[in-house]
Amino acid sequence: MNGAAARALLAAALLLLYGLLAHISNADPSLRALGASVAVAPLVLAAWVAAGRAPRPMLTTALIAALLSALLVHFWQQIERNFPLMYLLQQQGAYLLLAAAFGRSLMPGQIALCTRWADRLHGPLPLPVQRYSRNVTIAWTVYFLGASALNLLLFTIAPLPVWSLCANFVCPALALLLFLGEYSLRYLVLPPRHRASIAAMVRAYLHSGQRGTAPRG
Repeated sequence: MNGAAARALLAAALLLLYGLLAHISNADPSLRALGASVAVAPLVLAAWVAAGRAPRPMLTTALIAALLSALLVHFWQQIERNFPLMYLLQQQGAYLLLAAAFGRSLMPGQIALCTRWADRLHGPLPLPVQRYSRNVTIAWTVYFLGASALNLLLFTIAPLPVWSLCANFVCPALALLLFLGEYSLRYLVLPPRHRASIAAMVRAYLHSGQRGTAPRG
């Protein structure tokens, strides 16, 4: 297994574990401590990653750790009472950021995000492949906006366990089905040269923020 595939599997396993623990804590009111701990975990991870990229990582990590510890001790009771809202805000933030990234690339003068990734793998792209990859970008934009709207609606009107089930399992499952459905569709509508493997797609995504050309395959 190559590094890209291993990182993708690790990320998927962590997301699944996060969703499972989040749902368990949402379904059982007695598990507030677990819910609060899981809710703050992504924030702690993000702070740790940011500190590691600072000019003086050890000092920055120590300062952030001290600040986060003080904040968590001070606000822990409020976090325990409101951890479902923290889940919601994190999920909404992720959906809306992804929708913005995909949707912004559809604006005039921009290159659709999926087109950009396909070009890294098999460029230059013929016009039919450009149109196809642009339509895929539109589909993902619609999905992220729809998932965000459904997530917010159910949080507002449905019992907490019902919302949690949808947010942590149904929406990710729909994303997986969309991914697999599109992956199957490309074998019907695209020429063999432009049918990227899943491993190649993962490499293109991981290299999307870097200059140069992603590995082809």
